[in-house]
Formats: sequence, structure tokens, C-alpha cells
Amino acid sequence: MKKIVITGMGAVTPIGHSVNEYWENVTSGKCGVDKISKFDASDLPVQIAAEVRDFDPLQFMTKKQTKEMDPFMQYGYAAAMQALEDAGENICAPERMGITVGTALGGISTIAETQAGITSGEHTKVGPRFVPKVIGNEVAAQVAINKGFRGPSMTVSTACSSGGDAISLAAMFINSGMADACLAFGTESTLNSLFILGLSSAHALSRNNDNPKGASCPFNKTRDGFVIGEGGGALVLETEENALKRGAHIYAELAGISNCTDGYHATSPHPEGIGAIFCMEEAIKNAGLEPKDINYINTHGTSTGVGDPIEANAIVKVFGDSAKDIYVNSTKGATGHMMGAGGVTEVITCVKAIETGIVPPTLNLVELDEKCPELNYVPLEAVKAEVNVAMSNSFGFGGQNSSVIVKKYNKYY
Repeated sequence: MKKIVITGMGAVTPIGHSVNEYWENVTSGKCGVDKISKFDASDLPVQIAAEVRDFDPLQFMTKKQTKEMDPFMQYGYAAAMQALEDAGENICAPERMGITVGTALGGISTIAETQAGITSGEHTKVGPRFVPKVIGNEVAAQVAINKGFRGPSMTVSTACSSGGDAISLAAMFINSGMADACLAFGTESTLNSLFILGLSSAHALSRNNDNPKGASCPFNKTRDGFVIGEGGGALVLETEENALKRGAHIYAELAGISNCTDGYHATSPHPEGIGAIFCMEEAIKNAGLEPKDINYINTHGTSTGVGDPIEANAIVKVFGDSAKDIYVNSTKGATGHMMGAGGVTEVITCVKAIETGIVPPTLNLVELDEKCPELNYVPLEAVKAEVNVAMSNSFGFGGQNSSVIVKKYNKYY
């Protein structure tokens, strides 16, 4: 296995349009959840979301590109451009630069809006940009076209594990010898009536419309579902050899990856958390570590009644007595559930925790659900902590599980 390091990061989130802005706000306790402003949601049972507000795509792309890209593409593209700029020039030969993208639902908003227009009679024609705007892989194509990358490129859609799996796939590209470096990013924008109605009928979303800032409350007793978020996150991964050769700044090492399925249910996680347990154990094994080596876990922690306690109890089963010594939080109280984007931005959160010695808070955790074991959930306020190794969990519909481990970079081992 080659040592893979992280040399570039980018983020577009509901609480910041750059990694630095995101980090400042997530550690200070800012919440990005509010009333939906992108369309009239007053007739919907769910009227709140964590939107990316005041985003100017022209800071990152041409006017022509904005017309060719759905919002999910714009957020991912912007995060990718940030990460590439952060990593520096001449990362590797164009044919040795890979791209992996994770998105759960691609251009669902453009699909929903277009169909609504046809059904209402507002228009009868569909423009030539429609198909490229809704296909998941087209955002990778836009990046490749802009930068002239010609290496391997794949887009994964594994529900809410998509972002984490994009990172894992990037590591596979590098370890297989197919690429020397890889841009891995996750991106999502699902704010439309169709998606909201589908999830609300499944009782998955919070209906706390009168208290948006308190609606996403992972592990809290009063939680009633997750809050939709949107955005993009990106990492540049490369071999240590390649990074050192070009004098790149190394943020952290990508230490371990894992992916598995529950084989249980189309939407619900296994009640005993067998997939989550196996996934975390395999990531630790892949990293060549022991459970006691993990200092911090950024959980999937979506604020659902079923998922939160299953994940928390799975952590206890994996980490045993050392579980109480681990910082265990969820940043979805601040960002909502960003789905494909969350798997990457939450790994960025882990990297920043290692870099700064700060663990962000789990917002709105006032009263722990009795079904959740007593752990250090970092409620309400960030804490200072020495973090050398951190894990990010992403679990999705269909029993998809992803765990990614990053650790402090050490040149000598």
C-alpha cells in the first residue's frame, strides 16, 4: 500500500464557501438551517433546509458554465477549483491525474423543475443542456475539460455514503497504479418539492418549521428527522512520493478506508448495526491501527430516531472501553445532511481537527436520547483536544456504509 496524503481542500457549505470560512463557523457554533428561500415551500410539510446562500458561481466558473451546470455541479466544481488551487500547480502529468465524484441524486432539481414546467404547460420544449446538467459524471467532465486532466475518472452514487466512497475510490486508483494523484469530491443539491415530499412521506425529515436553528439535533431526545443540506467538498490526494517531490504542503495522511453493505433493508440500517460495526473495524484494520488509536469520530449522526442510536451503540461495540475517551460528534446540526457532499466535508472536518486541535460541537444536543450510550458527544460548544487520528462515518440508504480514517502526517513512518 502506498502512503497517500492530502494536499488540497475545498468546500462550499451552508455555513461557508471556503474551508477557512466553514471551519470558523462550524467551530463557533453557527447553524446554516433556515426557512427555504430558493422556492415557495409554504405548502409543503417541510419548509426548512440548510441552503448554500449568497453563492456567486462566477467566482469559480464562466457564465457559460453556469448555464451548463445544475447547482449540484456548481458547488462541486467550486470546491474542486479551491482544492486544486490549494494543492498548487503541476500536481502530476495530466494522464496521471484521476477524478472521483460522489453524488447521491445528481441533477434531481433540474429534473423536477423541468418536468413540472412540462406538466403545467409552462413550456413544451426541453433545452439541449438538460441531459448534461442532470448526469452525475458531467461535473467531473467539466473539471477535466477546464484543467486538461486525462486520467481515470469515475462517479459513484451510493446514497449518503457517496462522498466517503469517492475518497475510497480515489485511494484505489492511486494504490492500483492508475494515478499518481486524484481529485476526490462530493457534491449535492436536492432542494425541490419532489424530493422533499418523498422524504417527508417516509417520515425522514424534521418538521420543526417554527424552529429551524434547532431542527437538526443529532442524538438529542427531541429530534424528529434530518434536515436537507447542500454543498460540495473536495480533496486532492496523492502519493507521499509525488507530494514530497513537488514540495507540496501536506495536511494529513489518508490512513484507512472501508466500504460495505448491511444486506438488510432498502432504507433502514440493521438494528444491531452490523454493517456500521464491520465498516469501522475494517477501516481501522486497513489503517494498521487499533481502536484505541482513534481520538475523534465525526459520525454520520443525521438526527433521525432510528439511525443515531444504532451508530452510537455500534461505536461502543467497536471501541469498547476506549469509546468513552473518544470525541464523538456530528456536524450536521450546523450543515444539515449534505448527502454526497457531507462525506467529504466531514473528512475535511477531521483534517482540520488534527491540524488545529479543535473538535467542533454537536449543535442542539441538550438532552441525550436514552437509547444512545453515554459518550463524549461534544455538546453545544467546541473543545480543544489533541487529535492525531480521526474517523469519518457515512451511512446511506440501502445499507451503504463508508468509513474513512485520516491521521497526522509523519514523514518518517
